[in-house]
Amino acid sequence: MRTLHKKINSFILLCMTFALITLSSCNKDNLALAPVITSIRNYAAAPNDTLVTSIIPGQWIVIQGQNLKNAVAILFDGVPAQFNYELFANDKAVLQIPSSIPFNSVSAADLNTVTYITTAGTTTFKLSVNSLPGTITGNSMSASDVVGDSVYIYGTNLYLIKNVTIAGDTISPFTTAQDGSRIGFKLPAITQPMPWHVRVTAASGIYTYDISIVPIISGVSNANPSEGDSVYVYGANLNGIQSLSFAGASITSFKEAPNGSSVGFVAPSLSQCAPVKIVSTYGTASTVYNVNTQISTDGMLANMEWGNYFGWGWWGGVSLTVNSVANSGGWIAVKSDFDGVLGTDNSMFVSYNTGIMKSGDGTSGDGKYNFPIGANQWVPTANLSDPVGNWAIQFEISVPHPWNGGTLCLVSGFAGNYIARYEPWQISASSTAAFSTRGWRTVTIPLSAFRASDPTLGDGEGASVPSLTDLLGSTGNTSLSIYLHNFSTSPTETGFYAAIDNVRVVKIK
Repeated sequence: MRTLHKKINSFILLCMTFALITLSSCNKDNLALAPVITSIRNYAAAPNDTLVTSIIPGQWIVIQGQNLKNAVAILFDGVPAQFNYELFANDKAVLQIPSSIPFNSVSAADLNTVTYITTAGTTTFKLSVNSLPGTITGNSMSASDVVGDSVYIYGTNLYLIKNVTIAGDTISPFTTAQDGSRIGFKLPAITQPMPWHVRVTAASGIYTYDISIVPIISGVSNANPSEGDSVYVYGANLNGIQSLSFAGASITSFKEAPNGSSVGFVAPSLSQCAPVKIVSTYGTASTVYNVNTQISTDGMLANMEWGNYFGWGWWGGVSLTVNSVANSGGWIAVKSDFDGVLGTDNSMFVSYNTGIMKSGDGTSGDGKYNFPIGANQWVPTANLSDPVGNWAIQFEISVPHPWNGGTLCLVSGFAGNYIARYEPWQISASSTAAFSTRGWRTVTIPLSAFRASDPTLGDGEGASVPSLTDLLGSTGNTSLSIYLHNFSTSPTETGFYAAIDNVRVVKIK
């Protein structure tokens, strides 16, 4: 603020020096008269050229009065304006108000003033110089902030702030930035639940904003980990965690991402099937679905374990597989490279090992690329009227070798005209990148992702299935076919070496 005033004072001093030099060179009998401002108009064609009682930065105006021709400086709230002498006459001056006025640092003496300096003198005209309307665009708060921490509300044109309240509590003191971009304060103790309603009263108006930093869980890296696996819970505002439970087990050692996007931990021994629950400083979040579902049969379509939910039809392009000789019974294929730091599977699963796929290769019944699963109950009958997006297919997948090309398609036995596509290597409509995992990870595909064919985009790219009964029939009990298909006009860049386990349907909303 001092620097700004120093620059302005130097500018005015320079202007006055110029004026004095000019005056001293004049004939005493021909002295000019001091400027007089009588009114200010909006610079626009009639009838919009009205007299104004308030102005804003960047506005074009006409200053009317007397002796205005020989201006050397014109200041608005102490900020000098640029002007063109060709737009001046003795009784009027056309110019633009400075587009930026740092209202928060304008002195009380300069506020709401127009100062007009000519070679003959100076005049000051009083009228309201208002800031442009403000906006609130965000805040600095994260779930790691606690009472007493410095936090900021961000925006534009946050000038001449009169009052700030959060959740009904008045904030005092607070600071403002010279350029109107933020308001700063110490976080007070607030007992109200989020969202916290922010209300900022400024000279230009009242602006509101809601702060919500309750934890949000959007996914889990592996919903069926083995003891010792690294697990990540993804979402937002995952900081300041006070307690974390996974499948009913209390997790006491975990690491939060600085930006609150994830929290990681090592999976303990699990004995229950239950949700993920996080309690933070500012709220609670939990998954609608359970994790450690490998010990449950709810919604299970295929777990490849002996019993009613084995699921796989014993034919197609997959093989029954285990990760160790000890689990093989002397005849099941053994492949240990599907395990990794992010997931180990000590049970039975199926695995693919395909070569390069030609364009158009792969169908739901070709015996080479398909994984057929028998009929089971996808959704309880009582829930068949739920929105389609409330339910999802989940499964664990491990892809130890790069996978690029060849889409994993999912089709229900009841509605073969709707397809869900899983193609994590597809970055955009025109680019791909090889995909792989470091062990087992959970894939969640909402049932709303089952789509009809589009004449331009292709299978599974059209309209979403309208209802659960359109996808599953009136009972909700049907089969599932998973298969690879190459939709590209070119061969795939790689084959598909991967394993799949625990195919199930879960409620996600």
